[in-house]
Amino acid sequence: MSWTTPEDLSGQLRKLWDRGDLLAARVRGEMLFPRALRLRRPASRDLTEDFAAVREWVRTLRAGSKQDRGYGYEIRWRRVRHPVQGANELPDAIVVPTEGDALRLLGRTRDMERFDALARQTLERLPALRTWLERRPHQLLKHAEHWPRFLDILEWFRHNPRPGLYLRQLEIPGVDTKLIERHRGLLADLLDRVLPGEAIDSDATGARGFARRYGLRDKPVLIRFRILDPALSIQGLTDLSVPREEFASLSLPVERVFITENEINGLAFPEQPRALVIFGLGYGLERLAEIPWLHQCRIHYWGDIDTHGFAMLDRLRSYFPHADSFLMDRETLEAHRELWGRESPAQRFSGSLSRLSQEEIELLETLRQDHFGEGVRLEQERIGFAHVRRALESLQAL
Repeated sequence: MSWTTPEDLSGQLRKLWDRGDLLAARVRGEMLFPRALRLRRPASRDLTEDFAAVREWVRTLRAGSKQDRGYGYEIRWRRVRHPVQGANELPDAIVVPTEGDALRLLGRTRDMERFDALARQTLERLPALRTWLERRPHQLLKHAEHWPRFLDILEWFRHNPRPGLYLRQLEIPGVDTKLIERHRGLLADLLDRVLPGEAIDSDATGARGFARRYGLRDKPVLIRFRILDPALSIQGLTDLSVPREEFASLSLPVERVFITENEINGLAFPEQPRALVIFGLGYGLERLAEIPWLHQCRIHYWGDIDTHGFAMLDRLRSYFPHADSFLMDRETLEAHRELWGRESPAQRFSGSLSRLSQEEIELLETLRQDHFGEGVRLEQERIGFAHVRRALESLQAL
């Protein structure tokens, strides 16, 4: 039998709650009740073949109704005359008369009271959030514990747009700035709705872009580098990490710049006249793009000989078209055969690369086609430093 049960009726109401319809209707001032629910009832044939089951169904449905429980759904009855069973009163429709009946049936009365109080407070303080509340009402309940503080944060930014402070410098009464750090995604969604367009940097996105998007000072981006020419040391210092802005203003007679990811490669890189090595950037190569003096240097990129190494080389050339690869050739690969690793199919970079030389493209395709074996790769840190020194000597001879 597929006749409607009290659990089915509660399930229909639960969908309204789960979708946020009941909460959103409160924000809009929309009346959803009285509301008819779907009812699957016995057919005439069922009265003939299994009248006892029909009678039990009627009893169960009545027991769960407002008539017996004092709240919930009401049953609309219809008198049915049957040639065998005679006249009987059977459920013909189900109606939930009030929102209060629905909430009590779902056990959500207190949740709605809390939502009402917070939504009312929100609209009094920040009416621009009305549409957001209609679309994401469950988010308010999910964060009910912190919601008054969130409103304090939003109002503070509204009165102090693009403050130019570090996040930890914000002094918002009753607000621990760690709360902002933990909920940057939600707060960004809300700030975008309460702040004027000129207070938002739309180019900064995601959790990492939160500070720049709303005019906060961000943690400085550091560039780690070693000066490879002792004669160019800065008061004896050669291994430095400085903010990108300070690195951009660096004034050294440098002619060559090597870029490598591996830290030990950077620390152990041999001395070179009028040169330095940058290391540890990974895919953050774009940090170098707006450093003017780098465009006047010869740049050599030393990455892994694998698909991602060539992808990073290609990416670097989008900023520095003149960059050369270093130790990313077939000779280096074959000279370190006993140190090869494996790049799994799931890890391989499969996109197209348009900035590689013909020799680099040929080696990349050789790797992709498993010419040397399945997923062969050579990590940069496995290359012997005798091989590095010979490659540097060849560079100096050019």
